[in-house]
Amino acid sequence: MADIADTSTVRRASGKDADARAPGSGGALTPLANVSANQWRALSTRAAEPNGYYLPEWELAVNASAPGRGNAAALGAWRDASTLIGLVPVVSMWRAYKIPLPALVSADPYGTLCTPLLDDDMAAEAVTDILQRARRAGAHALILRATSLDGAAMKAFSEVLHRGGMQPLVLQSHVRACLDATGDADALLREALGAKKLKELRRQRNRLAEHGAVHFDVARTPAEIAAAIETFLVLEASGWKGQRGTALGQDEGDATFVRRATSALAETGQCEIVTLRAGERPVAAAIVLRHQDRAFYFKLGVDERFAKFSPGVQLTLELTQHLCADPAIATVDSTANPDHPMINPIWRGRLAIGDVLIPLRRNDPVVSLIRAALALRGAIREPARRLVHFIRARQEKS
Repeated sequence: MADIADTSTVRRASGKDADARAPGSGGALTPLANVSANQWRALSTRAAEPNGYYLPEWELAVNASAPGRGNAAALGAWRDASTLIGLVPVVSMWRAYKIPLPALVSADPYGTLCTPLLDDDMAAEAVTDILQRARRAGAHALILRATSLDGAAMKAFSEVLHRGGMQPLVLQSHVRACLDATGDADALLREALGAKKLKELRRQRNRLAEHGAVHFDVARTPAEIAAAIETFLVLEASGWKGQRGTALGQDEGDATFVRRATSALAETGQCEIVTLRAGERPVAAAIVLRHQDRAFYFKLGVDERFAKFSPGVQLTLELTQHLCADPAIATVDSTANPDHPMINPIWRGRLAIGDVLIPLRRNDPVVSLIRAALALRGAIREPARRLVHFIRARQEKS
């Protein structure tokens, strides 16, 4: 496969070798760190579809210090030098998949959502410019990972491609839990869990209260967030993530990213850290991002010494009440894995998410090669992934 790829084209399509010319000057790619945060922030307020993980405060923090996720490029669209109308952070296909073919892939923002930001009033123009810049970068395809399949962004890409006689190709798809926060929380929980399960959860909460009065705290201000993120990092590292070595606080770069991102988003009112306490003891904490009318449930940390009281579920029930009571929030994306055993029974809404291949030229044989290479990679990796998950599940049960 290395012999088939044009290595000069791969380099032109890589984030590392991104064209650093000024936006709007004809440069195909711009280093992500060079994009104006003010322009990016303005685009996020006009975005046709929200994505908390592509807010500038979050993604620039990821790009700056999260291991393996830095030095991305910006595949952007500008109406003029001062107005950004579309943005997809990208890396090369080699960096994303270790496949040496000329494609650009949406950068991993640490959260499982890569839906591009498109100006709601100029979505088609933004997509057209993004695709043109991808072509000039030497790419034959754009791969959007973990993207909302039924939202406004994918609709805009589909419409523009249709005009050119092309269509997006869904490489893989799944559904994951979401919450309709416009409903009554008590009614939603009764319908989702049933009276018997809710009674058991109340019993567990009463047992937890024997360790101190149970209360739910919401950190919003920069000072509150700065304290709450330390509580979260300690809780997350105290459990199975810490044993596996995947807790954010166990890597200096990850810890730096999440501290910077949550602090910056607190300044714009787009982050909350929620904590469940028994007396003064934190037993569960989670990070929640907010963008437009949508919230994003990023990560959960629990004190597993209290596992028999289901602290993660107890926190999620409180969070459900909290977000349903907020008129600014219509939907909450769990950003969880499909069939997640904790969140799926509680939040019964579903979002369709998938990896989508966007061809950049009609009848391009290279696109077929890219698609085949990805299918082969998936066929090789899937059995290994299932085995790892099986071993981990057995270890956690033991």
